[in-house]
Amino acid sequence: MMDYADVFVSAGDGLRLYARDYGPVGGGALPVVCLPGLARHSADFHELASALASDPAAPRRVLALDYRGRGRSERDRNWRNYDVRVEMEDVLGVLAATGVAEAVFVGTSRGGIITMALSAVRPALIRGAVLNDIGPVIDGTGLVRIRGYVGKLPQPRTIAEGAEILRRLSDSHFPRLDDAAWEGIARTTWTEENRRLVPAYDPQLMKILETIDIETPLPVLWGLFEGLRNVPVLALRGANSDLLSAATLKAMGERHPALEAVTAPDQGHAPLLRGDLVERIRAFVARVEGRFEEAQAVTEAA
Repeated sequence: MMDYADVFVSAGDGLRLYARDYGPVGGGALPVVCLPGLARHSADFHELASALASDPAAPRRVLALDYRGRGRSERDRNWRNYDVRVEMEDVLGVLAATGVAEAVFVGTSRGGIITMALSAVRPALIRGAVLNDIGPVIDGTGLVRIRGYVGKLPQPRTIAEGAEILRRLSDSHFPRLDDAAWEGIARTTWTEENRRLVPAYDPQLMKILETIDIETPLPVLWGLFEGLRNVPVLALRGANSDLLSAATLKAMGERHPALEAVTAPDQGHAPLLRGDLVERIRAFVARVEGRFEEAQAVTEAA
């Protein structure tokens, strides 16, 4: 039985976008917005969103979005629109349509980049941010690895076969995942269409990655990261990550006095938001909300 509502919103160019809407709409609890990685979608946040939405102390609304061309959002005929700036505008459109004026943002990989970008253009939206295995400096090693499989995975005949494909690809980054966990990831990597398993994203995403010149140093995003300087940040890193280095995580903490850094053992890029990490995020959101309510009380008293 689903514990979320399906939401469909038209983007500025008419493309149909999808989001999962968990928990109560309205009420006093600060909402949470979840933004997935490059070729991922809203299902990645199901355990986290369910926990936050059903928290007996503070049940809250959680929106988990599918970018254009991913999950249940419509695919774009122009692959060049699979661009962070376009996707950021899509996020803003979904938030406006669903009445979310401020929230804690949870961004995995590309979702973290979009969160940083939003902090520059709409700072009032963001009351706190969870950056999952992403920072202002992106390690080219991880980008090369991602470019090697997005849109290029073999087509499995069964979910079990898909799980084995993913295990062979990423077992060294996630050595403690069991068969059930790999099958769970496979179910969100492929979807059934005409009795065949196909990627749960537009394979044309690979063209965006192919435009990146790996031989040229990647641009750093410290300027965007500065947009988060006035809000609490929880930065997660997989101990085996090849996209966010320990040195970059340390530098983020040095530049942001309200940053909490957590390294997830036996996980790579990007850590799965399950178990202990769900509790970490739930505690972080509660602290952000407490700080937010305190600031509101001071403002009202003035």
